[in-house]
Amino acid sequence: MKRLMIAAAMTLLASTAFADPVAGTWKTEVDDGAYAHIAMKPCGANICGTIAKAFDASGPIASENIGKQLVWDMVPAGDGSYGSGKIWQPSTGKVFKSKMSLNGNTLNVSGCVGPFCKKQTWTRVN
Repeated sequence: MKRLMIAAAMTLLASTAFADPVAGTWKTEVDDGAYAHIAMKPCGANICGTIAKAFDASGPIASENIGKQLVWDMVPAGDGSYGSGKIWQPSTGKVFKSKMSLNGNTLNVSGCVGPFCKKQTWTRVN
């Protein structure tokens, strides 16, 4: 029994030790009058983000986009950089090639189609 408890504790410590620093909830910038909280977490070896909550100037709103994937296949490149991913812009329905850069509680996100890019700075909620 004691060995089982030790093995369980070591597994828990190992999983928290290797948690990706971008994991958590992030607040987007306002886009088309609304913003969202994005739940970022590992999806296999990469990082994905799902819309957890939506807001407008008056507060939380019901949105058909809650639960939808916004970011996928972001490849950790080290030093807080992520690349080779995709990001969906709900206001236009477009999908862009994407990359991210983490700096403390700030996440710089960009999406590009050809030479044209859009950028946002997201802030950590938790």
